[in-house]
Amino acid sequence: MILSTRFAPLAEAFEASMAEGAELGARFTLAERGEVVFDMWGGFANRARSKPFGPDTLTPVFSTTKALAAILIARLVDEDRLTYGQPVASVWPEFAQAGKAEITVGQVMSHQDGLAGLAEPMDPGLWLDWNVIIAKLAAMAPLWPPGTASGYHPMTFGFTAGEIFRRVDGRTMGRALREDIADPFDLDLWIGLPDAEFPRVAELERPHRSADFGKITEVKRLAFLTKWAALGGRGAGAWRRAEIPSANGHVTAFGLTRLMNALACGGELDGHAILKPETVEALTRERVFGQDLVLPFQISWAAGLMRNTPNMIYGPGEKSFGHSGWGGSCTFADPDRGLSGAYVMNRQSPELIGDPRAVKLIKIAYACL
Repeated sequence: MILSTRFAPLAEAFEASMAEGAELGARFTLAERGEVVFDMWGGFANRARSKPFGPDTLTPVFSTTKALAAILIARLVDEDRLTYGQPVASVWPEFAQAGKAEITVGQVMSHQDGLAGLAEPMDPGLWLDWNVIIAKLAAMAPLWPPGTASGYHPMTFGFTAGEIFRRVDGRTMGRALREDIADPFDLDLWIGLPDAEFPRVAELERPHRSADFGKITEVKRLAFLTKWAALGGRGAGAWRRAEIPSANGHVTAFGLTRLMNALACGGELDGHAILKPETVEALTRERVFGQDLVLPFQISWAAGLMRNTPNMIYGPGEKSFGHSGWGGSCTFADPDRGLSGAYVMNRQSPELIGDPRAVKLIKIAYACL
């Protein structure tokens, strides 16, 4: 663990959360200008409370995975192989069906394309069949006029972003993450987990109540509340092995924090440019703002990342950005302070964004700076 005296109040708060029973197992990591300055974990990796939550424990982070997908798309932009302004159909011709010919990469990445959920009933197990899902998305008509509003895409985002990436790069996002980022920089980040890594995965304790989506609309129902809105009935192993860049990342807070610190520091990680500064700006600038059609919040969306204003769940930095995942995980970066962080846990809460446990730790962290 990294427990600088500067962050003593943060360590005390983390320990208190454990002692008070708010957590089963958790980890919180901070990096400042390229250096990890706080890293603490505790509790248990299993519901039986017989296996400690340790530095090598991998935690499912659900939609926090979208931050990884956003970075991978940004790297194609950085290499001049893709632009946020070009039509998706220019690299994925089948996507032009049903009035989608003009939808841009930037609109897909900011949840504006109208494909928040699949309209037709299907076997939930089909989420494991990449080709079936992308064919459904290519043929589907948008649920609202593209570009007029955001509507959060809990699952489909990973398939549209992932297929754009595959059409340009030739690899899946999971493979590219390993080959280009995780392995070279020794970051424990996975989209698609090999069986050999399964023993390191933390068991989840599910929320005891449902999330509050506000008034239920048809768009919200299709995004989250149908029987086919997410993978079901195929077991944990199938979920872990799949590559779903919107939802099934397995990470350590340490690895995620180190990668996000590159975004807080002009795109540089360990002296190497992950992204050019101008690409970081393009990735993180506002692309749409307003009442989201799926999440019950006003949201400022960047190209796959959630900007901190107006909800301010990632500390006081108005230029901060990040992503949150079902159950409470999150990661963020603050370019004004060169700061990044990640919170992972295996006792899930029903909060859609801004889990109070993470918000409290981030607030105390800033008070320690």
